[in-house]
Amino acid sequence: MKSNIAVENIAKGSYDEILVEDGFYILKIQNDTKDFQMIERDIDSSFIQFHFCLKGKSLFNFNEGHYQLEVTEENSLLLYNTRKDLPLNLTVSPNSWLLSVVMTIRKFHSLFSNEADYIPFLSGENQEKKYYSQEVVSPAIAVVLSQLMNYNLHPSIKKLYIKGKVYELISLYFNKTEEADLEQCPFLADEDNVRRIKMAKEIMISRMAEPPTLAELSTEIGLSLKKLKEGFKQIYGDSVYGFLFDYKMEYARKMLETGKHNVNEVGLKVGYSTASHFITSFKKKYGTTPKKYLTSNT
Repeated sequence: MKSNIAVENIAKGSYDEILVEDGFYILKIQNDTKDFQMIERDIDSSFIQFHFCLKGKSLFNFNEGHYQLEVTEENSLLLYNTRKDLPLNLTVSPNSWLLSVVMTIRKFHSLFSNEADYIPFLSGENQEKKYYSQEVVSPAIAVVLSQLMNYNLHPSIKKLYIKGKVYELISLYFNKTEEADLEQCPFLADEDNVRRIKMAKEIMISRMAEPPTLAELSTEIGLSLKKLKEGFKQIYGDSVYGFLFDYKMEYARKMLETGKHNVNEVGLKVGYSTASHFITSFKKKYGTTPKKYLTSNT
């Protein structure tokens, strides 16, 4: 897979490419702007692609735009074609998140060498053909996707955590029995619980400058305080306020990088009434002050 990457208009969004191991990548795409964003990446015919839309929607363009496939929120797209390169040519809609897993077909086959017949396109008669599949994301997969997008871990274990979660993601993708999903996580037996936890996250983000208390939040989403705390930790890998702190610092960092706002303005935007409190929090997160951070990145 060639490493040419083109990302247009992504100042307020982010594109992260994580190498899991040789021939095995994760692409994390977050467009938090009000504009469409174009992302291009060379991917040749030796790779298989799994794309998961967590939020919003994205449009996959093929054959120079003559053919398109749309993937909407909580849906996935599998792409496999040994006869033709399928480069990533993606139009990401405003406020959309996408996570992609890309690995060599050789690597993928090695994962299922003993159960090849279980996977439709791994059988001998199909292995040289193209295979496209669009499916709804299960609640269990939605949890793993959220964990991969929102982990808060010590750098020393981050790679191991990501690798484990990606293998879990692929396993769940090919596990078609709903009962297994529910046994793994009883909280997911009621998909409405997951919907309410996602609503809690959106509320905290939209009101990050003046967030509600946990009691107020649990009342607003219609879940008990206990279920809110447990469910949020399970899905997003952190407490409600731990998640919000990381989100606010990341939002602040991106604001500062635009060069359009001073420290006071950024601090107010993310909910700090004084610059000193904001600077203290920023240093706690990034190990340096906002001013020194900007200096080191210019």
